[in-house]
Amino acid sequence: MKNKFKKLIVIPVLSVTIFFTGTAFQNDFFEIAKQIEIFTTLFKEINMNYVDETNPADLMDTAIKSMLKDLDPYTNFYNEQDVEAERIRRTGDYTGIGAKVRTLKDRLVIVEPYKEYPADKAGLKAGDEIIKVEDVVISTYKDDAGDLLKGTPNSSVEVTYLRQGKEYKTTIKRSEIEIDAVPHFSMINDKTGYIVLSAFNNKASLQTAYALKDLKAQGAQRIILDLRNNPGGLLHEAVNVVNLFVPKGQLVVTTKSKVKKYNRTYYTQKDPIDTEIPLVVLINGSSASASEIVSGSLQDLDRAVILGSRSFGKGLVQRPKPLTYGTQLKITISRYYTPSGRCIQALDYWNRDDDGNAVKIDSKEYHEFKTKNGRPVFDGGGVLPDETFEITKNSAITNAILNDFLIFDYATDYYYKHPNIKDINEFELKDSDFKDFKTYLSTNNFSFITETEKALNSVYEQAKKEALDDNIKNDYNTLLSNLKNSKELALNENKEQILSLLTDEIVKRYVYREGLYDYYKIHNTEIKKATEILANPIKYRDYLR
Repeated sequence: MKNKFKKLIVIPVLSVTIFFTGTAFQNDFFEIAKQIEIFTTLFKEINMNYVDETNPADLMDTAIKSMLKDLDPYTNFYNEQDVEAERIRRTGDYTGIGAKVRTLKDRLVIVEPYKEYPADKAGLKAGDEIIKVEDVVISTYKDDAGDLLKGTPNSSVEVTYLRQGKEYKTTIKRSEIEIDAVPHFSMINDKTGYIVLSAFNNKASLQTAYALKDLKAQGAQRIILDLRNNPGGLLHEAVNVVNLFVPKGQLVVTTKSKVKKYNRTYYTQKDPIDTEIPLVVLINGSSASASEIVSGSLQDLDRAVILGSRSFGKGLVQRPKPLTYGTQLKITISRYYTPSGRCIQALDYWNRDDDGNAVKIDSKEYHEFKTKNGRPVFDGGGVLPDETFEITKNSAITNAILNDFLIFDYATDYYYKHPNIKDINEFELKDSDFKDFKTYLSTNNFSFITETEKALNSVYEQAKKEALDDNIKNDYNTLLSNLKNSKELALNENKEQILSLLTDEIVKRYVYREGLYDYYKIHNTEIKKATEILANPIKYRDYLR
């Protein structure tokens, strides 16, 4: 134990040396050294004297994560396995089974098999629950079960899985997986091209440029760029994507930090592909980070019409910092600002509510900025589209349904109950399907506690402490009953949005994600509106004036 401990306590001491060489810490030398010394001695005493055997690595992991929790959710400590996962996110390349997998505490569920990749070829489908990998039982496996599916190219792995209550086995031959940043591009009509950009990995600008050139060669005279549900990624790739549509030498984004060397201005560095082609960019509440740099910059420069719902609002920039023993710290180093000077950060992690949650910046605190043509735009709450579709903004009850994976699970059941759909492009859910889904929510014990209910329960608990509950009990029960009715009403009010999400998930089961994009071109409300705007040059220009 003592030898192991000596190895561990070297790390904080080395960290002191590193801290001292950074100018940002020069005024805090004594305080940093003092706190590290306190922690080192505490860590030593716990590991040497605690009544039960301790695991130093687990204790340290908990300590680090608890410390970072007080900052923001993007500042994270990565162990060696996490570093590899981050590399995959940046490059889009890895070796595995070719499927999106959801890892729960004791379950491993296939969320989406990628078409013609190993999992798909082995017959796995969305909703399949892997219960065993080789001889390892998932329910008793302590570490990340998703790692069991990784391995060297051409190696095989046998999995046992459940599908609709029945047990099956299959063997999957692993291969190299390449995740495209642009999973789809095609013509919507003879003059309108459609590009889906789903991630800002290191292929993003190259693949977007290829798609743009290809569509122009097919006759595209206007472009729809779909950034919906794009969580972001590499900042320089965002700059390069903007560069496809704006001239060389244009300011795209500025980063500002307390450390001067991180203050940067990013200009377009290359000759563009097309600075005139009419452009509509689609965003929603899951468009974040680099997606917001692209949409916010193109909006500020009056280069594109932005359509959809307000974006996520992540105006922070992270940078990986290597640590000892192959670990890494991804740390927020700066805020970024679009060409007009606005920072679209929506949550204030430095001022929290009584429950410790980051608070949204009040719209009263937003500041007005001007686009290149003098149009007003605002900071503090993500990118607000020029044309807003409220249906694309998830309501609280919709988010609760999504978080419980009930749309996903319903789609799985629907797929096996309806194995034969002749033409997926004519698929449409009906009122009877929505009624069936509400029954499904009830039978699966869906419970949605509103903020109003939480507040009401808090008041009632306080009343009980003060012996006032007898006087308000009837009113309390009446309010609870009314809230229950309101939640039922909320389901009905969000019918269109819920059916849209259900449709997306169900369509993917039959024709994969590639087929979903083709379905969008025919049915999606935002794409229809974008096509309409682009087909009317006067209307398009009016948005940008």
